[in-house]
Amino acid sequence: MSNPNQAAIDALLDAVKLAPNNIQLADHLGKTLLTMSRPSEAADAYRQALEHNAGDLTLQLGLAESYRRDGRLSHALAIVETLLGGSNTAPEAFLMHARLMQQQGDTHAATSSYRDAIDADPDLADPALASLLGLDSFDDDGDDELPMRVGWQGEEDLDDDEMIADFERPKTTFADVGGMKQVKEDISVKIIYPMQHAELYASYGKKVGGGILMYGPPGCGKTMLAKATAGEVESNFLSVGINDVLDMWIGNSEKNLHSLFQQARSNKPCVVFFDEVDALGASRSDMRRSGGRHLINQFLSELDGIEEDNDGLLFLAATNAPWHLDSAFRRPGRFERVVFVPPPDLEARSDILRIALAGKPTDNIDVDKVAAKTHDYSGADLTAIVDVAVEAKLHEAMKTGLPKPLTTKDLLLAAKKTLPSTGEWFSTARNHALYSNESGAYDPILQYLNIKR
Repeated sequence: MSNPNQAAIDALLDAVKLAPNNIQLADHLGKTLLTMSRPSEAADAYRQALEHNAGDLTLQLGLAESYRRDGRLSHALAIVETLLGGSNTAPEAFLMHARLMQQQGDTHAATSSYRDAIDADPDLADPALASLLGLDSFDDDGDDELPMRVGWQGEEDLDDDEMIADFERPKTTFADVGGMKQVKEDISVKIIYPMQHAELYASYGKKVGGGILMYGPPGCGKTMLAKATAGEVESNFLSVGINDVLDMWIGNSEKNLHSLFQQARSNKPCVVFFDEVDALGASRSDMRRSGGRHLINQFLSELDGIEEDNDGLLFLAATNAPWHLDSAFRRPGRFERVVFVPPPDLEARSDILRIALAGKPTDNIDVDKVAAKTHDYSGADLTAIVDVAVEAKLHEAMKTGLPKPLTTKDLLLAAKKTLPSTGEWFSTARNHALYSNESGAYDPILQYLNIKR
């Protein structure tokens, strides 16, 4: 007996082939496939329709929704971000962005986009999404600003001792970071050499300080590079995360950021590392409300050292999504040097595997052979390979009662079971490098992927 649902799909497919420019028909096919929980096929249908109707909003949103339901969030986000970059953004694009941000755990961005969607078109209100975002607790007037408390410039300032920063004196140096020669050289030229030869640079009127923005797939050693930089110049190291800055009360986030900069200035020389900097410095053009803009303006002012002296402060920042960072952060004197931190090269992969295997029972493992089979694997992925191999050995030992050492074969088998996590990142980065790369900042991505512009 034939499947009536499939018969209906086949009929729609035939109809779309006969009328490839019929947008409504193509959208109906895609939505029908989504209703039948066939998102991959829906994505194929929308892609084919866009070949005949390039730039159509309905089809682009349909493709993004297909990717979202198929779990390919980075693909969906690349489409939606392009739509958000237009002069007249459709409310449906804001709603799709809200759903994607909610799935990725960025409730603040999701809330902002959801409000923008329903402000433009109240009929788009989605009670289920609103509940997930906690918006059912907001007032009906649609104001989603954070709760107000008199903060930095008011009567109820935070006590100074509430913002005591934890400084480190890292022992790690570049010698402890395998491979990444070009990245190390970029950091050395911009940050380390001026610190080590301050008098020479001063003779040319160059101050010691400045900033570098590191970007690349997650798990590729950006934090370790930052600590190694501090170790190279034997300076203090201050790691600043979003939890150290963001505060629910308006004005306190700016105060927290100022306090951290002040403490770094009091502990020179100091390498100040901003992890996930895009969360603190998202593009202001994407914001519809003032709270985030105030924090970004404060951040830029602190980096410029307009009222304070930043000489002797070295700024490093890391992000997995540099395209979300406000362009003002990349101006001279701020994070003017943008450095791509790719997955570890062959030498670095061998070093990472050796470190991960240290202290574990092994039998003449050829780490270079394993490294050669793990191109595109991040440092975290390589550590996961060792963990998978160990778990397999433990499982075997539980059955036989005889623990055996790890072998090269064990690691190669574990590598086959552990796919590189960088693939999704490169899929998104490739789109930005090809279509949103006027300055050439993302050319290293294309070079890594062997793509010519």
